[in-house]
Amino acid sequence: MWNTALWVAQGLVAALMALAGAAKLLVSREKLAPKMHWAATWPRERIRLLGLAEVLGAVGLVAPQATGIAPLLTPLAALCLAVLMAGAIQTHRRLGEGFAPPAVVAALCLAIAAGRLFVGVQA
Repeated sequence: MWNTALWVAQGLVAALMALAGAAKLLVSREKLAPKMHWAATWPRERIRLLGLAEVLGAVGLVAPQATGIAPLLTPLAALCLAVLMAGAIQTHRRLGEGFAPPAVVAALCLAIAAGRLFVGVQA
């Protein structure tokens, strides 16, 4: 049961991160800015770097655990994404925007990391 719950959480977070990251990689800053207000003040290269980190984090949430190759990378990727989400929370708070979505994603990432590291759910 825990393994299934972790896989569902991993899939959900990976999908969210992959979509958000791909948008940051592929969409111009001008088109991102109306929905992602912070993007108006960030250099394009920094937005792309954030997008790349999100896409790689999404892959890291699923691939190591699914293949059995270096499965310790899955909780590590979850922890790294939680750190990214902590930054997102701070950015949204600074701009006076709601920060519940990145807070929920961060909590899911921490649960994934804990589940894969400490609960011992490896399969």
